[in-house]
Amino acid sequence: MKNFTFTVPQDIIFGMGSLKRLPELLKKNGSAKMLLVSDRGLEKLGVVEKVRSIVTASGIEVAEFLDVEPNPSVDTVNAAVKAYQEAEATSIVALGGGSPMDVAKAVGVLAKFGGQITEYEGAHKVPGKIVPIIAIPTTAGTGSEVTAFSVITDTSRNYKLTVFSYELIPSYALLDPELIMTAPASIAASCGVDALIHAWEAYTSRDASPFSDAMAEKAMELIGANIRRFVANRQDEEAACAMMSGSMFAGIAFAWARLGNVHAMSHPVSAFFHVPHGVANSILLPTIVEYNALADHGRYEKIYNYISKESEPVVDFVPEMLVDEARELLKDFGIPSRLSDVGVTEDKIPQMAADAMKSGNILANPRQSTQKDIEMLYHKAL
Repeated sequence: MKNFTFTVPQDIIFGMGSLKRLPELLKKNGSAKMLLVSDRGLEKLGVVEKVRSIVTASGIEVAEFLDVEPNPSVDTVNAAVKAYQEAEATSIVALGGGSPMDVAKAVGVLAKFGGQITEYEGAHKVPGKIVPIIAIPTTAGTGSEVTAFSVITDTSRNYKLTVFSYELIPSYALLDPELIMTAPASIAASCGVDALIHAWEAYTSRDASPFSDAMAEKAMELIGANIRRFVANRQDEEAACAMMSGSMFAGIAFAWARLGNVHAMSHPVSAFFHVPHGVANSILLPTIVEYNALADHGRYEKIYNYISKESEPVVDFVPEMLVDEARELLKDFGIPSRLSDVGVTEDKIPQMAADAMKSGNILANPRQSTQKDIEMLYHKAL
């Protein structure tokens, strides 16, 4: 067993109706005015108003930045920083999926230390504690409420840059399963598979440790047993609770173990073709699972038993069974099976592969990969 370290440097609050505890957490931060970072979709659904009313009733002022788009850009981050500064806010509340949380983390860095977010690209370049963030997920998918990453699209390069620093982990993660119980089935499916992949890749990562394994195994147990129930009926309270807590455990797992080729390759797909992150990951999954099978040392069978529809552990397992199970999962949810189905074209494969190779997740993938390998995998998934 190799050496490892871990900390869990935040407070995590989980429970039905726990959103009403938000003013309590803001007051713990000594915050009299917060910037709410979210998106127009959640505004239309009334979720923004719900948060606004809870906070203002407690006497805390609320400023808002609601123009976060999927795969948020450097320009969006700059606009959100300006909103934070003009509001003279003292804390940030990130409400939504991964995109608002990515923007909130970037704002937390720039509001404290200045500059451009591109200057912090890479690992451990954030010099200290950032502006306090309270993260409130509205999807069971990204796990961003407990991770040390911010992923921002640099449109000048068609590139999704990653800022990695444990300073980015929000001060508080407030998980209220009520907030995911109105999600459309398609969103529940793609986000749920994304959460599963977080745990899956963390579990097979070369950087895995007993700590990350514990988080990943619990995540796969919860998600594997409940994802189909939740997609079928988002009003299933037990399934919603399992999916939200499973997504959180998966986020902790990959915050400390990294991911693999699925995530390294999905970011260029989203950057070049604006494919939603969860969909891109899902399409790539079976191809990468098949490729990585050569490096398996018993973990594929454990994953299979977590996600299989079968109630009893399988006998005479072979890795191809997990590949088939991954394909079956996507088929059950109506997620496209090929990259060409979501508009990806062959001519961009060399550039996407070059960008994928810049990801630290390539180094954590269980099977070593060259740029030619990545190009081959893109062609196979196309």
